[in-house]
Amino acid sequence: MSGVIAGVVGGVLSLAGSIFGSSKANKRARRAEVEKARLTGELDTLEKNRQSVINPYAGVTDLSSMVSDLSSMANNPFNSLGVATGAAEMQAEQTDLALANTLDTIRASGASAGGATALARMAMESKKGISADIEKQEAANQQLRAQGEQNLQSIKMNEAKRVQGALMGEAGRQQEADVAGSKFVFGEKERRETEQLNRKQAQITGQAQVAAQARSDSAGMMSAGIGAVGNVASGFASNASLKKPSDRRLKNSIKMIGVSESGLKIYSFKYNDTAHGEGTYQGVMSDEIPLEAVIKHSDGFDRVDYSLLDVDFKQIIKQ
Repeated sequence: MSGVIAGVVGGVLSLAGSIFGSSKANKRARRAEVEKARLTGELDTLEKNRQSVINPYAGVTDLSSMVSDLSSMANNPFNSLGVATGAAEMQAEQTDLALANTLDTIRASGASAGGATALARMAMESKKGISADIEKQEAANQQLRAQGEQNLQSIKMNEAKRVQGALMGEAGRQQEADVAGSKFVFGEKERRETEQLNRKQAQITGQAQVAAQARSDSAGMMSAGIGAVGNVASGFASNASLKKPSDRRLKNSIKMIGVSESGLKIYSFKYNDTAHGEGTYQGVMSDEIPLEAVIKHSDGFDRVDYSLLDVDFKQIIKQ
């Protein structure tokens, strides 16, 4: 009887433990599902708040306005060259002056006209050399001034080109730096946001796995509890079949048919009352077995717990 009680208690405890464990697993699954939903909402928020894709070249401007036409700076300094007439004019003036002086001398001295002419010619020849030298110097000076002006214009043009090229180069460098900076900032933000999304997705996956495992644990615990109840029921059925009436007074046609390994006598018999069973059975007599296997029933007849014996109770002939 104590074995039956222990089995019942064990089954009840097992079922209660299974129900309790299943309840805890279900709570764990619900918590995981709630956390998964929360994380999913955060993931959606992160995705909605991601930075827009930018065009890093949007700020690039046209630098053609910095290009200027420098042709206006160029001129031909030789256009201003002219004929050096100063020497010729000087020569004419001096010739006139010489003639006038000669005439005055002739008048004063009473010399002949031929002498005056000779003097005038000598004076004119003398002045020719001076005039030619002066003219040559003036022409050379004009040419040097023109060349100097040409060199100056070339220097100015080259410097203007250099400054313009430097300005355009610096403007282009700044634009390239702005583009590279925009690309870098966008790339870093994108990398960080992607890492956040990946971490959040990993957390969601983890919570989904926790919930699935908890549901599986709950189902397993309930299955185990149901199995325990089934075992108890099976034990009841088994015990019921093993605790059959074995009082000698309830039997007839009793014949000894063998001996068990422990030395118990094995009999074949029939029940007087077919309510206990019809046909011929195999078993023991309650007055020949250890007392711990004998159960005193309220009807005054002995029952035997065959689970404590090395003898099987069974029907050997039907009807």
